[in-house]
Amino acid sequence: MKSVLLVFVGGGFGSVARFLLGKMLNNSPDGIPFGTFFANVLGSLLIGLILGFAAENDALTENHTLLLATGFCGGFTTFSTFAYENHILLKSGDFMSFALYTIASFVMGFLAVFLGMYLVKFIA
Repeated sequence: MKSVLLVFVGGGFGSVARFLLGKMLNNSPDGIPFGTFFANVLGSLLIGLILGFAAENDALTENHTLLLATGFCGGFTTFSTFAYENHILLKSGDFMSFALYTIASFVMGFLAVFLGMYLVKFIA
């Protein structure tokens, strides 16, 4: 039950942070939704750092990992919003933004996870 509560609390904070970031950066009804893009890339970097710390030196307990990685990062990043926003871009005929947003999201997300895991070696 404690695990569920940790994920719930972390997810709540992550969802609110993503919502606020989206409100600040997703100003246009068409074009690339930068709030979601930055949330997904930043969340990928954070999960790389968190899981890197957890793996490298046991600095984080399982509870920390549940709260921060599963909870916060899970609530902060969002594949469903990403998919919906791509649907909107396709529906509006903005194929260039669709392609740029999709490719950049995947590439930057993967690179951010790897960067986070790599940076841990220098931080820890």
